[in-house]
Amino acid sequence: MYKTILVHVDQSRLMDSRLRAAAALALDYGAHLVGAATTSLSWASYALLTGSMAVMPVDEFDALRAGARSSLAHFSEAARRLGVAAPEERLVEDEDRQALLLQSRYADLVVLSQESGEGFAPRGLPEYVALHGARPVLVVPPGWGGQAVGGDAVVGWDGSLAALRAIDGALPLLCRARNVRLALVNPERESGLHGEEPGADMALYLARHGVQVEVLVERSELAAGEVLLGMARASNAGLLVAGAFGHSRFREIVLGGVTRTLLARAPLPVLLGH
Repeated sequence: MYKTILVHVDQSRLMDSRLRAAAALALDYGAHLVGAATTSLSWASYALLTGSMAVMPVDEFDALRAGARSSLAHFSEAARRLGVAAPEERLVEDEDRQALLLQSRYADLVVLSQESGEGFAPRGLPEYVALHGARPVLVVPPGWGGQAVGGDAVVGWDGSLAALRAIDGALPLLCRARNVRLALVNPERESGLHGEEPGADMALYLARHGVQVEVLVERSELAAGEVLLGMARASNAGLLVAGAFGHSRFREIVLGGVTRTLLARAPLPVLLGH
């Protein structure tokens, strides 16, 4: 059960969609909603810069604090309009990645935005928090219209520990979903992880949690990320669940990757675990 939901707060246009998703989940689960805004720079880093290179005026750090406080004020006002009675504000004097990693330790779910090329957050923020943090990360696309997160869900299952952690992190949502499609892409390539009947053991595990689950096995020459997106579109899913995997930047460029595909192109919320 989700009891504390952490949402990244900034001044980008993406803030609206991820706040609506986080607020809706907080209301659905009776959870406490926490907004975390950062100065994008720690005091130690600021002191190093100003002391050794003098590249910023003395009052610049106060301006960063003021900007974060302003973002938090807008967050609280918007959250109350969405029905959240007592949103909590947290201002963290650090860069976004480290700040969110720290705050995520004390939450059940972290809500971030899909990357859009805007300069408000470091590139790879959702992937970084998913790979290095201990909590599931819900990544909300820019065009998300506020419909319920879940409803019908597609769950990518390849037998990996990352996929298992994603499923466990998504269990509160999956238990409330109308239909859950457990999707296996070319499972014979990882036959040692699936048993005699690929997907059967995980389907039983989910069913014992009260999840209405259907196993779908897809054999395709397409990359797994593309197949999962196609399955999500075909079923009009409101949630896609998958394990997060990290590769070297060179390997990611050459081979692509499920995680990068989903983070770059998914038109629906994606819950990642690692």
